[in-house]
Amino acid sequence: MSIDEAFLDVAGLRHIDVPPVEIGARLRALVRDEVGLAITVGVARTPFLAKVAGRVAKPDGLLLVEPDGEDAFLHPLPVEQLWGVGAVTAAKLRRYGLVTAGDIAALPDVALRSMLGPAAGRHLFAVVHGMTPERVETGRRRGSIGAQRALGRGPHREGFVRAALLGLVDRVCRRMRGAHRIARTVVLRLRFDDYTRATRSHTFPHATDSGDDLAAAALLLLDGVASLVQERGLTLVGVALTNLASDDVVQPALPSTSAGWPGRARARRARSTAAAGRRTGSTSPSTRSLNASAPGACVGRASCVTVRGSLRRSSRNLPTTTAEPGQS
Repeated sequence: MSIDEAFLDVAGLRHIDVPPVEIGARLRALVRDEVGLAITVGVARTPFLAKVAGRVAKPDGLLLVEPDGEDAFLHPLPVEQLWGVGAVTAAKLRRYGLVTAGDIAALPDVALRSMLGPAAGRHLFAVVHGMTPERVETGRRRGSIGAQRALGRGPHREGFVRAALLGLVDRVCRRMRGAHRIARTVVLRLRFDDYTRATRSHTFPHATDSGDDLAAAALLLLDGVASLVQERGLTLVGVALTNLASDDVVQPALPSTSAGWPGRARARRARSTAAAGRRTGSTSPSTRSLNASAPGACVGRASCVTVRGSLRRSSRNLPTTTAEPGQS
């Protein structure tokens, strides 16, 4: 299993083992000895600060942020280092003359909400003032289900990219139905030859678990960026299903809508096929051929210590919980 990032909640271990920073040092040594890889560890009071510390200490370091030194560590950092600040948000902040986390911390909550919107403004205010949650929430159900596939340097045939995308849609739909969820939104994720990224999304009027409808939406999104892919090349394609809900209660839709009666009939057949496959341990030949070379991605969450790198999980690793990549 490949793990790009994991959070470990080690707050209570100081009473029976060693301080968190020594656990981080032990983990780095263990991974280097057993796997031969260098990893970066950030140690802090909250998962957010531990993640930022891990970013600052890359590519091969260990950084401890003491509770009484959080502002001194965080405020000089550029806004791009803050968790949840992407390229678009960073550009908007810089247009207002906000270059560092300290610049943002000098503003009142109402100003940030006016600039970025209520949700983003409140989040960023909490981030720069150390008000993010201190513990990991492990009982909350995931907000998305996704998968991605690296394609390598192109050019790639159109049929190859479409087949890779359909294989990913098939995989995430089976996982979603197995979790008894339905989705309203399909998100297409792309990475180009210059390592820039783009996303496109489509939201249905009603949630569905129809693989046919979700695959059709994903292909339409891909067709919509065909000229961009041809111009910039493509090295990775991914898909995520979001706006998830339980399949216990499904809002009926008219047959003319994309998530209507035909789609639900196909979804029922797909669920039956998936259930039969789980009982027999088999999948269809087409599914096997599409998914044979499409490894999944996994991201673990916890708190206090964040680990960056690629790990093979063994019985000697500290326990982690896993989540989908798109949740970072």
